[in-house]
Amino acid sequence: MFLRFEAMTTRIALWAAIIFLLIAAGLAIYQVTTRFAFGRPSTWSEVITRSAMMWSVFLGVAPAFREGTMIALEFIQTALPRKLGLALYMFAMIMTVLFFAILFWQGWAMVERVSGQTLAALQISIAWVYAALPVGSVFIIIAVLGCMVRAAGGDWPRTYADDAIRVEAQQ
Repeated sequence: MFLRFEAMTTRIALWAAIIFLLIAAGLAIYQVTTRFAFGRPSTWSEVITRSAMMWSVFLGVAPAFREGTMIALEFIQTALPRKLGLALYMFAMIMTVLFFAILFWQGWAMVERVSGQTLAALQISIAWVYAALPVGSVFIIIAVLGCMVRAAGGDWPRTYADDAIRVEAQQ
């Protein structure tokens, strides 16, 4: 049941990240066009572009963890005996959850600190931009916990030794 919840939340994070990336790209093109083609740069599009990029990054990390596309030193984990490699993987995931829990906590504190400040060009609270940290952290923590549940359930990469044994057995 948790894995279904994790898949749903990660899919939401992915689509939100895509939407924010499209917004950022569209507004960046708009900004360049108004600046260089018309000589009148937009005052608001740059702020939204940066904010959308920040949201896109923090939301995009969750699907990256789920799909195993984050930078990792898997060759160490897979070169070790299977149980030791799994233990190293779980330790790394626990440290990742701890990191993003701290980022959530500090991000939430930052949102509270800046809630009275506004973005100059838009006159909206800058807290909406900084909210990407705690919101993204929640999605990331859920995705990492999903990775841990799948790994504990046997969805764990085979080691090089397992591959060699399987190839020898087939010959």
